[in-house]
Amino acid sequence: MSVPFTLLGLDHIVLRVRDIGRMMGFYQTVLGCTLEKVQAEIGLYQLRAGRHLIDLVPLDGKLGRMGGAGPGAEGRNLEHFCLEITPFDDTAIRTHLAAHGVSIGSTGTRNGAQGEGPSIYLTDPEGNNVELKAAP
Repeated sequence: MSVPFTLLGLDHIVLRVRDIGRMMGFYQTVLGCTLEKVQAEIGLYQLRAGRHLIDLVPLDGKLGRMGGAGPGAEGRNLEHFCLEITPFDDTAIRTHLAAHGVSIGSTGTRNGAQGEGPSIYLTDPEGNNVELKAAP
């Protein structure tokens, strides 16, 4: 049986968050996302990340309460997610992240949707692992 559609890629990711203000600040100021839409009645904040969205859902909002315990050191919602970037200037990226007090991980060549390319790991204010990766 064939699949009746063509999968094009990721559309958005949803993170359940403890501190919406701090997380909005991080994703907008540090990573350059822009606010796309707010649906306050359900507790959904959508940030534009290039062609995709990063949705932030506060734990105390309608959607956030539906997910049980929040993220933490002993129970994250996901291992990591990857954002494609260009250009990849390791020194400039590290300088920018350090200026914002971001916890920075290792840089290396890693495989992704576009093939092998340089990437760097970082951690957002609530402990989510984020990978910034360039195409080959």
